[in-house]
Amino acid sequence: MKTPGIHQNAAPVIAIDGLSKVFQTDDLETHALQEVSLTIAAGDFVAITGPSGCGKSTLLSVLGLLDAPSAGRYSLNGRDVAVLAARERAAIRNQEVGFIFQSFNLIADLSVEDNVGLPLTYRAGLDKAERQRRIREALEMVGMSHRLKHYPAQLSGGQQQRVAVARALAGQPAILLADEPTGNLDSRNGEAVMTLLEELHAAGSTLCMVTHDQRFAERAGRIVHMFDGRTVDAAAFERLCHEDGVSLPRARAG
Repeated sequence: MKTPGIHQNAAPVIAIDGLSKVFQTDDLETHALQEVSLTIAAGDFVAITGPSGCGKSTLLSVLGLLDAPSAGRYSLNGRDVAVLAARERAAIRNQEVGFIFQSFNLIADLSVEDNVGLPLTYRAGLDKAERQRRIREALEMVGMSHRLKHYPAQLSGGQQQRVAVARALAGQPAILLADEPTGNLDSRNGEAVMTLLEELHAAGSTLCMVTHDQRFAERAGRIVHMFDGRTVDAAAFERLCHEDGVSLPRARAG
């Protein structure tokens, strides 16, 4: 069985160098990312953290091929993907990236089984039996196989996020990208989802998680600090936050 999240490549899963992203309107130019460089190897668990508006989610969007950078280099599993057209990005994204969103993004009128299998319908060469095997395997990994025929409205927030994780795993991606995966959950469910991500990492998955929560970030293998669209070291991050009066929230108690 192929382990989800593992590709046997010599090259890093992700390598970006001098990555910038500029959003332009008629009278405003916003530099969301400014010359960001980052390498993520197979088996890494990286947390990207920083205050609201610092560029965390923009970076994750570019890493996940949902958006293209304005400048810089981006290699995904050894392939240059910075300058691909939208259709090419979508095809690679479906093969190589698993997304976990803060708001779960489950489709209300589809069952758990169909939600998890939805990305696989766009995979060429997967027959029905293989799709079903991957769906059930992914749900077993997150402890939700007993909810196969349920609908999102019948699940708690924590259960919905587990289903969203299973959906990301079913495609056997090179990397899991999680954007504030505990952000819409209470303390107990947030802790359960964080524990699940740690278990997936221990089993070999490569993860990159965006979080504003320092306590959760500290449970990753490596922390990347962001401030005003740039990556900074820990000392500079603390100084900049202090100078700007930024108070970073921590996990909710209770």
